[in-house]
Amino acid sequence: MKVRLKPAQLVDKSLKELLESRYSCRSFQNKSLNLDAIATILWAACGKKHDTVTSASRTIPSAGATYPLELYLVVGKDGVDKLKEGIYHYLIDEHALEFISPGDSRSALAAACLGQGFIKDAPVSLVIAAKFDRTTNRYGARGGQYVYAEAGHACQNTYLSVANLGLGTVEVGAFGDDSVKGALNLEKDYAPLIVMPIGYPKD
Repeated sequence: MKVRLKPAQLVDKSLKELLESRYSCRSFQNKSLNLDAIATILWAACGKKHDTVTSASRTIPSAGATYPLELYLVVGKDGVDKLKEGIYHYLIDEHALEFISPGDSRSALAAACLGQGFIKDAPVSLVIAAKFDRTTNRYGARGGQYVYAEAGHACQNTYLSVANLGLGTVEVGAFGDDSVKGALNLEKDYAPLIVMPIGYPKD
């Protein structure tokens, strides 16, 4: 099952405003998110854009246009309007969500992240993963550093788009790789890099 997403709908704010309002949020309201907001965040993180340079480049740079990143969304019960709870894969080329598996996996993800309870409280979490060999096949071992740099770009774009929408998030890197892969049922050659719970700030 696929869920088609609307184009990004960012509010007109200056970069200065966004940089000053961006912060790491670890306390979330029990409030559903709008699907259009999720569409905007996913596009900002790693979506395709149409510009005058190329016919369809992305919102973040990628070494050699190898594009190793894959984005997954963990949606809790009533976490996003028009989405049932479960795990979704962001189809970048189509700007759509592919339903992967049912059920509320937030507790499993929180446990995989060394018991950080706010991950369970957030209505959704974005998981940035990578298939390293897309880049290392071209650049060798050095390509691994390029993948981490690309994940950093996606993370910062997520922070800024979340701030633009009046939401909160935090970058989580403390987790067991195999545990996160198990919680999301990722393919064995996909490595989770960053977990970002997203929601309305509680304070």
